[in-house]
Amino acid sequence: MTLAVTLIIPLLGAILLLECPIDPQPLSFKEPPILTGVLEPNIKLRQAERLFENQIIGPESIVNIDDVLFTGTADGKILRIEDGEIQTLAQLGHGPCRTREDEPDCGRPLGIRVGPNNTLFVADAYYGIYEINPVTGEVQMLLSTKTPIEGQKLSFLNDLTLTRDGRKIYFTDSSSKWQRRDFPLLVMEGRDDGRLFEYDTVTKEVKVLMVGLRFPNGVELSPAEDFVLVAELTLARIRRYYVSGLMKGGADMFVENMPGFPDNIRRSSSGGYWVAMSAIRPNPGFSMMDFLSEKPWIKRIIFKLLSQDTVIKFVPRYSLVIELGETGSYKRSFHDPNGMVVAYVSEAHEHDGYLYLGSFRSPFICRLNLEHV
Repeated sequence: MTLAVTLIIPLLGAILLLECPIDPQPLSFKEPPILTGVLEPNIKLRQAERLFENQIIGPESIVNIDDVLFTGTADGKILRIEDGEIQTLAQLGHGPCRTREDEPDCGRPLGIRVGPNNTLFVADAYYGIYEINPVTGEVQMLLSTKTPIEGQKLSFLNDLTLTRDGRKIYFTDSSSKWQRRDFPLLVMEGRDDGRLFEYDTVTKEVKVLMVGLRFPNGVELSPAEDFVLVAELTLARIRRYYVSGLMKGGADMFVENMPGFPDNIRRSSSGGYWVAMSAIRPNPGFSMMDFLSEKPWIKRIIFKLLSQDTVIKFVPRYSLVIELGETGSYKRSFHDPNGMVVAYVSEAHEHDGYLYLGSFRSPFICRLNLEHV
C-alpha cells in the first residue's frame, strides 16, 4: 500500500501540473466496417519484394518516367533510380538531417507528380511547391510556404495533383498550426484547420477551395478532371470537391467510415483509385483512435506523460492498401497484418503491372506484382 501511494501521488501531481501540448477535440466515429468480403484480411502484401533496403529512408511518394523511378526521402532529397542505381537529383533544404527536429531546415518532400513536360512537381512540407528537371536536377520554386494564403500560413504542405495540361495544381496543407514533424499531435488533437488549394501556374493565383478539414493529405484528380478527391485522415474518410461541370464549387462525401486512416490516393489502371492506409481500424478488433475519439481527457493525460515518439510506437504495424472503384466502392484489398514485409505504407503507385509502395518511415520501397495477387 505504501509503495502504491508513493507511486500514485507523484503521478497525479504530474497529471495536474504538467502542460499538455495539444488541445484535443472530441470526435465521433461510426463502428468501423467489418473486415469481410473484399476487405477480409489476407497476406497478399507479403508477396511484395523490398527494393534498395537500407539505401533510402522514408520514400513517401513515388512516380516514374518510363522505367526511371523518382521519390522524396526523409533526409530532404529527391532521388532518381535507374537500372538499380540511386542518384541524388536534388536537395531542397540543407543539413544536418539526423533527427525530427532537423526537418524544418532539412526539408521533407512528400507528394510528387510528373507534369506534361516530364518535369517533376514536388510538395515539400516545409518549403513549398517545386518544379524539378528530372535530368539536370534544376529546381524552380513555384509557391513558397512563406506566402500566407488568406491570412493563414502554410505549415504542413502534404500532397499535390495536377491537370493534364499542367496549368492547375491542387494541393493540401494539413494544418496551419502543426508541422509535419508533429503529425502525431495533429492526429490526436483532431484539429480542423486543414485546407485544399488550387494554384494556377500561369497567373500564379492561389485559391482556397476547402477549409475546416481534419488532416487532409492525399489528393487525386478524377480521370475526367471534374473533381478532386481529398483524404481526410483524422476522420477516416475521403471527400470530393468538384472543379468543373454543373457541380463546380460543390463538395460531397466519396467514401466515409473507412477501415483505416487514408494517406495518399493514386489512380489505378482499372479507372479507380489506390488508397494507402496509414493505420487501420480493425473490426473485429481494437482501434486506439476510435476508443480515444470521444475521450479528450485521456489524450491529455497521454501527452502529458509520453512523448509523441513514444506514442507512435503503439500504432500497430498492420499495412493495408485498398483499391476503390470509380464511384468509391471497395474492389479489393491487400494486407500485411504484422508489417512483416510492407510497413508504414503511405502510397501505392501503379506502373507496368506492379504496385510500388511508398512509406513515410521504412528504409526501402516495396514492389508487388499485381498478376500474382
